[in-house]
Amino acid sequence: MNSSSSSSMGGEGRHDDDSGLTEFLSSLMDYTPTIPDELVEHYLGKSGFHCPDLRLTRLVSVATQKFMLEVANDALQHCKARQAAPVKDKSKQPKDKRLVLTMEDLSKSLQEYGVNLKHQEYFADSPSTGMDPASREE
Repeated sequence: MNSSSSSSMGGEGRHDDDSGLTEFLSSLMDYTPTIPDELVEHYLGKSGFHCPDLRLTRLVSVATQKFMLEVANDALQHCKARQAAPVKDKSKQPKDKRLVLTMEDLSKSLQEYGVNLKHQEYFADSPSTGMDPASREE
Protein backbone atom coordinates (compact mmCIF):
# COMPACT_ATOMS: atom_id res chain seq x y z
CA MET A 1 0.00 0.00 0.00
CA ASN A 2 2.90 2.36 0.70
CA SER A 3 4.37 1.87 -2.73
CA SER A 4 1.07 2.64 -4.47
CA SER A 5 0.49 5.78 -2.37
CA SER A 6 4.02 7.06 -3.03
CA SER A 7 3.65 6.49 -6.78
CA SER A 8 0.36 8.36 -6.83
CA MET A 9 2.00 11.26 -4.96
CA GLY A 10 4.81 11.27 -7.51
CA GLY A 11 2.28 11.44 -10.31
CA GLU A 12 0.44 14.28 -8.59
CA GLY A 13 3.70 16.20 -8.07
CA ARG A 14 4.53 15.78 -11.73
CA HIS A 15 1.08 17.09 -12.66
CA ASP A 16 1.72 20.20 -10.57
CA ASP A 17 5.11 20.67 -12.26
CA ASP A 18 3.57 20.24 -15.71
CA SER A 19 0.79 22.72 -14.99
CA GLY A 20 3.31 25.20 -13.58
CA LEU A 21 5.48 24.86 -16.69
CA THR A 22 2.46 25.23 -18.97
CA GLU A 23 1.35 28.32 -17.08
CA PHE A 24 4.85 29.81 -17.27
CA LEU A 25 5.17 29.14 -20.99
CA SER A 26 1.77 30.70 -21.67
CA SER A 27 2.75 33.78 -19.64
CA LEU A 28 5.70 34.25 -22.01
CA MET A 29 3.23 35.13 -24.78
CA ASP A 30 2.27 38.30 -22.88
CA TYR A 31 5.89 39.17 -22.05
CA THR A 32 7.86 41.64 -24.17
CA PRO A 33 11.50 40.53 -23.93
CA THR A 34 14.44 42.91 -23.72
CA ILE A 35 16.22 40.95 -26.43
CA PRO A 36 14.05 41.04 -29.57
CA ASP A 37 12.56 37.78 -30.84
CA GLU A 38 14.10 38.34 -34.28
CA LEU A 39 17.61 38.54 -32.82
CA VAL A 40 17.13 35.38 -30.76
CA GLU A 41 15.67 33.54 -33.77
CA HIS A 42 18.62 34.66 -35.92
CA TYR A 43 21.22 33.24 -33.52
CA LEU A 44 19.19 30.11 -32.84
CA GLY A 45 18.98 29.59 -36.61
CA LYS A 46 22.74 30.08 -36.98
CA SER A 47 23.28 27.35 -34.40
CA GLY A 48 20.91 25.01 -36.27
CA PHE A 49 17.87 25.29 -34.00
CA HIS A 50 14.61 26.07 -35.79
CA CYS A 51 11.37 26.09 -33.82
CA PRO A 52 8.13 27.80 -34.81
CA ASP A 53 7.01 28.06 -31.17
CA LEU A 54 7.42 31.68 -30.04
CA ARG A 55 7.30 30.60 -26.40
CA LEU A 56 10.59 28.72 -26.71
CA THR A 57 12.21 31.69 -28.42
CA ARG A 58 11.11 33.92 -25.56
CA LEU A 59 12.31 31.36 -23.02
CA VAL A 60 15.78 31.52 -24.60
CA SER A 61 15.54 35.32 -24.57
CA VAL A 62 14.71 35.38 -20.84
CA ALA A 63 17.56 32.95 -20.07
CA THR A 64 19.98 35.08 -22.12
CA GLN A 65 18.83 38.24 -20.37
CA LYS A 66 19.35 36.60 -16.97
CA PHE A 67 22.85 35.43 -17.96
CA MET A 68 23.83 38.89 -19.21
CA LEU A 69 22.48 40.50 -16.04
CA GLU A 70 24.49 38.14 -13.83
CA VAL A 71 27.68 38.72 -15.84
CA ALA A 72 27.21 42.51 -15.69
CA ASN A 73 26.50 42.39 -11.95
CA ASP A 74 29.60 40.28 -11.32
CA ALA A 75 31.68 42.65 -13.44
CA LEU A 76 30.36 45.55 -11.35
CA GLN A 77 31.47 43.75 -8.18
CA HIS A 78 34.95 43.21 -9.68
CA CYS A 79 35.09 46.90 -10.62
CA LYS A 80 34.13 48.00 -7.10
CA ALA A 81 36.70 45.64 -5.58
CA ARG A 82 39.40 46.93 -7.95
CA GLN A 83 38.66 50.55 -7.09
CA ALA A 84 38.49 49.82 -3.35
CA ALA A 85 41.94 48.21 -3.41
CA PRO A 86 44.66 50.48 -2.01
CA VAL A 87 46.79 52.24 -4.63
CA LYS A 88 50.55 52.21 -4.02
CA ASP A 89 51.26 55.25 -6.18
CA LYS A 90 49.02 58.14 -5.06
CA SER A 91 49.55 59.96 -8.37
CA LYS A 92 47.74 57.15 -10.20
CA GLN A 93 44.70 57.32 -7.91
CA PRO A 94 41.65 58.52 -9.84
CA LYS A 95 40.25 61.91 -8.82
CA ASP A 96 36.61 61.01 -9.38
CA LYS A 97 34.94 57.89 -8.08
CA ARG A 98 32.98 56.95 -11.23
CA LEU A 99 32.77 53.26 -11.93
CA VAL A 100 34.29 52.31 -15.27
CA LEU A 101 33.80 48.82 -16.68
CA THR A 102 37.06 47.49 -18.06
CA MET A 103 37.83 44.43 -20.13
CA GLU A 104 39.67 43.06 -17.10
CA ASP A 105 36.49 43.24 -15.00
CA LEU A 106 34.42 41.65 -17.74
CA SER A 107 37.02 38.91 -18.33
CA LYS A 108 37.07 37.99 -14.64
CA SER A 109 33.29 37.90 -14.52
CA LEU A 110 32.99 35.70 -17.61
CA GLN A 111 35.67 33.32 -16.32
CA GLU A 112 33.37 32.48 -13.41
CA TYR A 113 30.90 31.13 -16.00
CA GLY A 114 33.51 29.20 -17.99
CA VAL A 115 33.90 31.76 -20.78
CA ASN A 116 37.52 32.67 -21.48
CA LEU A 117 37.73 36.11 -23.02
CA LYS A 118 40.99 37.23 -24.55
CA HIS A 119 41.45 40.68 -25.96
CA GLN A 120 44.26 42.22 -27.93
CA GLU A 121 46.51 44.81 -26.43
CA TYR A 122 45.73 48.11 -28.07
CA PHE A 123 48.06 50.98 -28.67
CA ALA A 124 45.73 53.09 -26.54
CA ASP A 125 46.86 51.02 -23.55
CA SER A 126 50.29 52.64 -23.73
CA PRO A 127 50.94 55.96 -21.98
CA SER A 128 52.59 57.49 -25.05
CA THR A 129 49.49 57.14 -27.23
CA GLY A 130 48.56 60.28 -29.07
CA MET A 131 51.94 61.90 -28.66
CA ASP A 132 54.05 63.12 -31.54
CA PRO A 133 56.57 60.35 -32.39
CA ALA A 134 59.45 62.82 -32.19
CA SER A 135 58.54 63.89 -28.65
CA ARG A 136 58.24 60.38 -27.21
CA GLU A 137 60.80 59.39 -24.65
CA GLU A 138 61.72 55.76 -25.09
